[in-house]
Amino acid sequence: MPDLTSTPSAPSVLFVCVHNAGRSQMAAAFLTHLAGDRVQVRSAGSAPADTVNPAVVAAMAESGIDISAEIPKVLTVDAVRSSDVVITMGCGDTCPVFPGKRYLDWQLPDPAGRGVEAVRPIRDEIERRVRDLLTEITQSP
Repeated sequence: MPDLTSTPSAPSVLFVCVHNAGRSQMAAAFLTHLAGDRVQVRSAGSAPADTVNPAVVAAMAESGIDISAEIPKVLTVDAVRSSDVVITMGCGDTCPVFPGKRYLDWQLPDPAGRGVEAVRPIRDEIERRVRDLLTEITQSP
């Protein structure tokens, strides 16, 4: 596992889910909101949707974060290669693996087809995990 605190530049995190329309968008938005320029944040999907899930947009707005302008992006080898930490959320084997990267798999329900009420607990769990991750990767040695 690489020591992310000793790198001269900000650590980089890539969040990946199948459609890049829900879980990975929420995680990226929370990390961007909480970390500012202390962490480089990316998100992508193995089979990106056309738009971000409207229930996800609404749930994030309740947390004071506007992701309405976000557009799902396709997962690329370069995105993985240029990230220190890669967090998958239901895309499994479709994410390329490179030596020296840290890979985490967050088992979270897919918000696709669910209303805001069902998305809220997923959002809250993602926020908790993102806060823990941020503490871990930005700690001083």
